[in-house]
Amino acid sequence: MPSTLVHVALALLLAAALLGEEFDGRAALVVAAATVLPDLDVALEPIVSGAHRSVGHTFLFPALLLAALVWDARRRDRSQLRSRFGDRGVRLAFVAVACIFGAAIVPDLVVGGVNAFYPLHDAFITVDGRLFYSTDRGWVQTFVDLSPPEPSEPSEPSDPRTTENFRFRTVLDAEPTLGVEDSGGDGGEPQRVERLFPVAMTGFRAWLLPLSAFVTAVRLRRA
Repeated sequence: MPSTLVHVALALLLAAALLGEEFDGRAALVVAAATVLPDLDVALEPIVSGAHRSVGHTFLFPALLLAALVWDARRRDRSQLRSRFGDRGVRLAFVAVACIFGAAIVPDLVVGGVNAFYPLHDAFITVDGRLFYSTDRGWVQTFVDLSPPEPSEPSEPSDPRTTENFRFRTVLDAEPTLGVEDSGGDGGEPQRVERLFPVAMTGFRAWLLPLSAFVTAVRLRRA
């Protein structure tokens, strides 16, 4: 799964593009802090089973923030945000919400899935697939299954993933060490366990970290 560092790296790239010359150190801190918020739902796991990628990763979170910002911004002279931080503060707030959705929630939606409409609808959803053009098959996409059902014996539908029957592994979980055979039991050595603190679990995500650091540094230097 994408680590929090990868989420922040994506957010900084997005904010640098959207804010342009207004991207500075304060903007970077605000955007990074906002992007970390959804991942804080991991702290609720001991209290609410399946809270990670549910409580903070629901689409309702950025939707409610966006509705509040639109309501406040339309008040113009009475806008609390504009009166304290000016027009730049309003723009930064909208960009921060965009980063929560586009850099914090959507990457998890396409890698493992999120409980997108929690608590209104308790089901983890994953958007994954391929889109390409083949000289033999034409355009092929597997994101949405448009093929007619096959005339075969009906199979038992699999239970949807919910907070009741599914949870993601988090930094709070001590589980058997990955890639190490279990040597415990029968007088052997105790089973090795580990807690994982993801940084970059694929080469593509690892490349995002220095790329974002470079773009952010250039923007801050210009600012």
